[in-house]
Amino acid sequence: MQESTQWLLRYRRVVAVAVHLLLFVLAQAGAFGLRFEFSIPGEYFPIAWLWLAANVAIHLAVFGSSGMFSGLWRYTGARDLVALSRSSALSALIFSVFIVLGGYRNYPRSILIIDFLLTIILVGGLRFGARSLWQLAQSVGQKKLGGELKRVLIVGAGNAGEMIVREMQKTHRGRYFPVGFVDDNPNKQGVSIHGVTVIGLLADAVALVERERVDEVVIAIPSAPGKEMRRIVDTVTRAGVPIRTMPGIDQLISGQVTLNQLRSVNIEDLLGREPVSLDTESLKALLEGHVVLVTGAGGSIGSELCRQVARFGPKQLLLVDRSEPALFEIHRELRGRHQGLDVVPCIADICDAERVRALFARHRPTVVVHAAAHKHVPMMEWNPGEAIKNNVGGTKVVSDAANEFGVQQFVMVSTDKAVNPTSVMGATKRVAELYVQALNQKSKTRFVAVRFGNVLGSAGSVIPIFKEQIAAGGPVTVTDPEMRRYFMTIPEASQLVLQAATIGRGGEIFVLDMGEPVKIVDLARDLITLSGLVPDKDIEIRFTGLRPGEKLFEELSTVDEKAEKTRHPKIFIGRLPSRSLEEVTRQVMTLLSGVNDLDIDAAVRRIRDVVPELQRDITPTAQIIALRQRG
Repeated sequence: MQESTQWLLRYRRVVAVAVHLLLFVLAQAGAFGLRFEFSIPGEYFPIAWLWLAANVAIHLAVFGSSGMFSGLWRYTGARDLVALSRSSALSALIFSVFIVLGGYRNYPRSILIIDFLLTIILVGGLRFGARSLWQLAQSVGQKKLGGELKRVLIVGAGNAGEMIVREMQKTHRGRYFPVGFVDDNPNKQGVSIHGVTVIGLLADAVALVERERVDEVVIAIPSAPGKEMRRIVDTVTRAGVPIRTMPGIDQLISGQVTLNQLRSVNIEDLLGREPVSLDTESLKALLEGHVVLVTGAGGSIGSELCRQVARFGPKQLLLVDRSEPALFEIHRELRGRHQGLDVVPCIADICDAERVRALFARHRPTVVVHAAAHKHVPMMEWNPGEAIKNNVGGTKVVSDAANEFGVQQFVMVSTDKAVNPTSVMGATKRVAELYVQALNQKSKTRFVAVRFGNVLGSAGSVIPIFKEQIAAGGPVTVTDPEMRRYFMTIPEASQLVLQAATIGRGGEIFVLDMGEPVKIVDLARDLITLSGLVPDKDIEIRFTGLRPGEKLFEELSTVDEKAEKTRHPKIFIGRLPSRSLEEVTRQVMTLLSGVNDLDIDAAVRRIRDVVPELQRDITPTAQIIALRQRG
């Protein structure tokens, strides 16, 4: 059996031609039979053999040149039917020309139409029959291996839901059985898609899971915003069955989806925001054909910035990072994805002025995206000198080099923690903002800074920590019941950073629209629930109190900044009066002197000389009162 199967595979094309030849003969003979009600006049027999040979030869030539003999019949679909109709029509047309030019006026014209239709019926029937047999064989085989069918309820009777059902019926017939759809569109109630009916609304999901003995729910709405996804998950979770969803719209390729792409619902789905609308023309003008340098290229934000930059065809992309493993990973990824792009990995510490100047002198970047920084608040409280050295000194080194070597556009990634800072980290980022703002006054380079809040899933952020704690059985530690943070996905933040660069004319501090702040305790509860556990029952939530430098809530701009709208709906300009370059340079150099010997108190005193709004004595109670006053 195995040997015969291998022989068929090896000589598949020969077999296909032979089978089609037989079908073409049957179609032509059948057409004659139908035309004369299977009582063919004897006058046709002497010439009918020539007509048959010509008809079959024409069909073989047309079908062969159209690639009709090379496909796998078990994957036959609508496109194959269109191709079959086209080849059959062309064959009939050429055969008609042959009849006219040959002067065969006694050839019945109706046979051309009957032959055309029979060819489609016979060839199409064979192909679709082969597909049905293959699916049946797969179904039987999978049943033997996998046991009972998994009963699936699909949320969303749109294009994505249709693709899911088609995939289940086509490839996984023996493993999955779609029991029905739920959809809140009243016009879709009772509608059938591939034989699967819309059997209710989302509100009916829990009852339907029990009634239909559903094993799993699939959410087939890849474009659903975070609020809608949360509503769906909150409703379906009560049914107590596993929930899976599709990748986002931007991750689906050519409108196709497979069951292998389905994944568990994650926190990013619940916090998801509307897709970013990018001005691709202005981004092309900024990046295409330019030498772009990204600092902190191996970090969460820096690596995504590199991915976004690579999309727009820079002449050269310089990856600057002092972490060898992180730099290796992003360089390997970009080389694999963009094989024609010149990607240069540069191991360098941004505090090393000589090394940074050498990179600028050698490669002459025209666009610089400065993402390198120390970002963890408690860690910088323990190491204030390193925060000053890297966030302030490193920014000065890179921005001075950009000014010296004539960079056109310099974009610094900043943070919401720079607004009315309470931490060393936030205050050092504010100093860095002040320096690039002041340098812009005397430079031909356009210097801008972009602030945003927390990004989902970045290294060391709260979500990976919560996941580790849940996996360990808890407790999940939350600073305070009232603590809130803004959240944004890494791709969204990176895209908006680059978009802000196209808007900047120099000296601006851009503020990204981060949406509504999220309570960290709610985030913890969501993650526990998505893990299939019950908050405060299976996993304890423990409150630990504010750590040094932490805020209960973050701000993206101050009242004094008077944030104004830009042409992009998610990007605002915070206007603060800049200081003179001479003043800021003097303050920065004082701040950097003897930085390795600074303890936290000495560091705070020095930073406060530059950032007087640095607040170290605000209590949690005062923060809660301020939070309630803000509403």
